[in-house]
Amino acid sequence: MEDSRRDEGRGEAAVIGTPYGNGLSMPAEWAPHKGCLVSWPCNTTTFRGLMNEAESAYAAVIGSIAKFEPLHVVSDPRTTRVAEESLEGVATVLPIELDDSWIRDNGPIFTTSPKGEVAMVDFGFNGWGSKQPYLKDNDVPRALSNEFDVERYEAPMVLEGGSISVDGEGTLLTTEQCLLNSNRNPGLSRADIEQNLRDALGITKVIWLGQGHADDMTDGHVDGVACFCAPKAILIAGTKDSSDPNYESLRENRMRLETSTDSKGRSIEIIDIIQPRPRTYLGHNITPGYINHYMANAGVVAPEFGIPEDAPAIETLRSVYADREVVSVDISVIETGGGGIHCITQQIPDGEFARRKQR
Repeated sequence: MEDSRRDEGRGEAAVIGTPYGNGLSMPAEWAPHKGCLVSWPCNTTTFRGLMNEAESAYAAVIGSIAKFEPLHVVSDPRTTRVAEESLEGVATVLPIELDDSWIRDNGPIFTTSPKGEVAMVDFGFNGWGSKQPYLKDNDVPRALSNEFDVERYEAPMVLEGGSISVDGEGTLLTTEQCLLNSNRNPGLSRADIEQNLRDALGITKVIWLGQGHADDMTDGHVDGVACFCAPKAILIAGTKDSSDPNYESLRENRMRLETSTDSKGRSIEIIDIIQPRPRTYLGHNITPGYINHYMANAGVVAPEFGIPEDAPAIETLRSVYADREVVSVDISVIETGGGGIHCITQQIPDGEFARRKQR
């Protein structure tokens, strides 16, 4: 029986009910993937005179991920020719209108069922609290639902994928600075947000950190400071430099984890990784960091910045992901736009797409 409704906001059918109610939940990033989504850079304002360099950096990240899994690259029609020429034979390019190129935040989040079905969740996107145009980006999940012919659920709140990390066992990690920010969901309480996360992603426990990086346009996304790297294990950024503007917030985040438990009541194993000081790159401020990496099938694509801190951080990642090949890409120019490798990617879990109108 058809079980869909007319989406008043975006004009396309969305599934009735919730993913959790239909037996779906968000798997961990280390679970098997059927592919990866990336958006190609299109906003010249974002990269402020470094557009060619940004395209090269995106292509390098895409090429590294392609060693491990298939890629679908969303490209604004204005940049499709450049994307196709840059990525020939490496990825499938999908012409879809965009405002910017951070698919983790404006794109869909995928959920799976015990039967191996894959469906997408469409959270609202408002340009990180209306900081820039977002109407085209907000429409990307609907366009991809049409492209892949996959069921799309609508979640009744604004949420960016970079603001969360999950363990695939019911636990979600986030920051109060972002999810409780009045520029996202001013009418929702902490309890409302936790309920929405349960309904949309199958979450039964939320671990609340305090803040992300200082002066972050995303208002403190967790994927800059901490992430689940295995069941009951969290990789967290820290620094011993008390003059670092992030020193106190990173210290508080770690202290919160020391007393946290996951959805199964287990204590969290905390794995520390160095957080370099903020600096400039080609005249632009950046905050280098190594949490913002991508876990691919049998691999990890990690950032580097041409600084001394790169080598020990990559060694830490190789120790954490001992069963995966860790490759690194210099993403300094991507950081000038405000994000990293995790920000420009979104995993598609392994399984068969639940086709629209199937239920």
